[in-house]
Amino acid sequence: MAEEKQSYIGGAGKKIVEVNPKPNKGLTSKVIDFVENLIVKFMYDSSLTHHYLSGNFAPVREETPPVTDLLVKGHLPDCLNGEFVRVGPNPKFSPVAGYHWFDGDGMIHGLRIKDGKATYVSRYVRTSRIKQEEYFGGAKFMKIGDLKGLFGLLMVNMQMLRGKLKVLDISYGTGKANTALVYHHGKLLALSEADKPYALKVLEDGDLQTLGMLDYDNRLAHSFTAHPKVDPFTGEMFTFGYSHTLPYITYRVISKDGVMHDPVPITISDPIMMHDFAITENYAIFMDLPLYFRPKEMVKENKLIFTFDATKKSRFGVLPRYAKNELQIRWFELPNCFIFHNANAWEEEDEVVLITCRLENPDLDMVNGLVKEKLENFSNELYEMRFNMKTGLASQKKLSVSAVDFPRVNESYTGRRQRYVYGTILDSIVKVSGIIKFDLHAEPETGKTKLEVGGNVLGIYDLGPGRFGSEAVFVPRVPGITSEEDDGYLIFFVHDENTGKSAINVIDAKTMSADPVAVVEMPHRVPYGFPCLLCDRGATSRAGKIVIV
Repeated sequence: MAEEKQSYIGGAGKKIVEVNPKPNKGLTSKVIDFVENLIVKFMYDSSLTHHYLSGNFAPVREETPPVTDLLVKGHLPDCLNGEFVRVGPNPKFSPVAGYHWFDGDGMIHGLRIKDGKATYVSRYVRTSRIKQEEYFGGAKFMKIGDLKGLFGLLMVNMQMLRGKLKVLDISYGTGKANTALVYHHGKLLALSEADKPYALKVLEDGDLQTLGMLDYDNRLAHSFTAHPKVDPFTGEMFTFGYSHTLPYITYRVISKDGVMHDPVPITISDPIMMHDFAITENYAIFMDLPLYFRPKEMVKENKLIFTFDATKKSRFGVLPRYAKNELQIRWFELPNCFIFHNANAWEEEDEVVLITCRLENPDLDMVNGLVKEKLENFSNELYEMRFNMKTGLASQKKLSVSAVDFPRVNESYTGRRQRYVYGTILDSIVKVSGIIKFDLHAEPETGKTKLEVGGNVLGIYDLGPGRFGSEAVFVPRVPGITSEEDDGYLIFFVHDENTGKSAINVIDAKTMSADPVAVVEMPHRVPYGFPCLLCDRGATSRAGKIVIV
């Protein structure tokens, strides 16, 4: 980011970069638009309908200011007092050509819960990207959905031309803040892994205000994962960024006071997509999985720019989490796979244990899809992986059949051994048809061909025909680890495709009863989205500060 363009909110150690991009209209912009339109006209079939712009994937273009006194069926327990928030892709402008589900502008949907009453709000994250497209009145930034074949190469050049000729101001990055949310050091952060975090404030009435971009006093010069880990015992946040240029992986530690420590580059052979990682009490776990950034194959073989190589093994690097360099990292090999999301990790004697959702032969083109009658599903399965720090050997154990992803735990146990995992049952790749509870102390039943209660599956909450949900967040009845680990609630979004209505459901996490504890009706349709979190009952009671459960 150019130094002269930086202005900050807040004092030392708490600075947030004000995002004020300076795009330029004029003849240069019009000429580039004309050339791009010719490329699209002759190389892209604009009559095709995008699956992830249809049905309940379709965006809700307008923001919703706080809507109070929503209809609540049942009761909202006191431990839910706070703001339940979920982010997801919601493009404000229609794409010029291709569209991938990861392409939409970040919109946050919030439910303010207070004393049994509920208020709904939705706001775009005010990124540099969305501000500039509002200035032009249409889509100007390149899409992941464009990055396929020769067409993709040409669209990359259009993006580079707009940046080089100052039509677009890329000094603040090009991210969408659409993938995940985390709370740390008094800030709610909206994340996308190709950019820096955006900081937001939760107001007393539940409304959401984008404050700006967080660059940790100019110490963050690389991208920031969408899945950082906050240690509930120390208050520190652990994160990384990946890049298509060296260093391909960079690890960072951020103190509980929001101070970012020096970068730790991690050496791997090729640029990859690394969507998640994990921490234990003493280690950080990195995943060198063979989903490679390969622009040459994109052009030659008409593929997306990220290509999975089924001939390569998967590598997992275990590094002491306060290491100053990578010299102490231990690498372990396991059979070929890819992982989008981990549940948790911990240490047992000489072993580091990772609980994760593993899949084989992923094809990101499947979420770049055009409308089809039925999309093929990913084969995500829950796995336990073990890395022996003494012998250097690794092993893995299958804990479920497919398809399970978006695993969550009681986050009071992050980095420590825990028993229960709450996953989502996937239908048609990313539609959630149910919530499933696993007991890691029980053995999985053999011979299973579908997910059902028995063995290590303690319960399934089936959403019913034509009803699909979101990732479920566990909220403990009592914060901390003094009460039973599963004593609490699961809260998640549900959309009924039969009626077109959306709601938020609360269920008992211990019993997984089919009867919800509460159902809060939304004032309008809420599109399918990505991860959620809950800001607890202290959300706005202390000078606007919020605390994550």
